[in-house]
Amino acid sequence: MSRSRTPLGMGGFAKLTNVSRETLDRLAKYVELLTSWNRRINLVGRDTIGDVWRRHILDSAQLFPLVPREARSLVDLGSGAGLPGLVLAIMGVPEVHLIESDGKKAVFLREALRVTGARAIVHAQRIDRVSGFAADIVTARALAPLPELLAISERFLGRSTICLFLKGRMVDEELTDAAKAWHIRVDRQPSLTDPSGCILRLEAIARDPRAGSFRTATP
Repeated sequence: MSRSRTPLGMGGFAKLTNVSRETLDRLAKYVELLTSWNRRINLVGRDTIGDVWRRHILDSAQLFPLVPREARSLVDLGSGAGLPGLVLAIMGVPEVHLIESDGKKAVFLREALRVTGARAIVHAQRIDRVSGFAADIVTARALAPLPELLAISERFLGRSTICLFLKGRMVDEELTDAAKAWHIRVDRQPSLTDPSGCILRLEAIARDPRAGSFRTATP
């Protein structure tokens, strides 16, 4: 039986990420709001709140170094409680679009933006109802298997769009399935929060109904 890890606190998060004091304060306000609202509506698993800084804040924040400095727009698919999109907005991504069709979660997202002072746009709609545009970055966390996720993302893909997807232990199978319909350049990064998980950084994404293959970038 594996021993559970000691929960990560705000100070431990700050040491790992080296965020500014202002950003840390905004994230702390978000954590406080998330903890409070989670007692009433299901935003995140209740058994994860005890380690919220690792399981949710660090898990989302680890994407920030993978966002190019010149990136301006980010679309977060199925944002839920704002993970990872709202966290990335707090950390400084300029134009973040949070897409969440659940009305109660959308209300939470708007309140979180008010409380933290973060700048983002909440789209309280299904993803397929949001007007498509070429985003610089597309993110998603625990939303769908990769082939479905790419199809959902397609309306936001441009020539230089980068997709950052947090994935778990089934990632190899998902990549194999995605190769049947897509050309993708894949860079896999280890997760800081989940030993069995990883971050997929996808570029040069295009449908290929004939073969569909992906190339894995050299680490």
